[in-house]
Amino acid sequence: MSLVVGAIVEGVVTGITHFGAFVQLASGETGLVHISEVADTYVKDINDHLSKNDKVMVKILSVDGNGKIGLSIKKAAPNSGRGHHNRGSRLSFEDKLNKFLKDSDERLQDLRRNTESKRGGRGSYRANM
Repeated sequence: MSLVVGAIVEGVVTGITHFGAFVQLASGETGLVHISEVADTYVKDINDHLSKNDKVMVKILSVDGNGKIGLSIKKAAPNSGRGHHNRGSRLSFEDKLNKFLKDSDERLQDLRRNTESKRGGRGSYRANM
């Protein structure tokens, strides 16, 4: 069975990591669902959404020459655009806030690293005194 990009197929979750889940397709091949492709909302812990041996519908996003298969659960869902409105807006807001806080922390860390390297690192001011 050849895999077609854009096709929606069923698979079984065979492994879970901090960055995504591995799903074995009916053809016997295994692909990766990146953590950003699990749900429409921010996913802090993938274990809150998936468990090993779960049957899931996935959309094939990419198949490269090395045999790597990119998959998406959120794009395979028939109600992919309507899920937010059915749940309470409080949960959606909390998810957005968590994502904002995480992104802000990462940006601050990058900014601090870049600023320190331009100043010559730590302690350079004291060395000139």
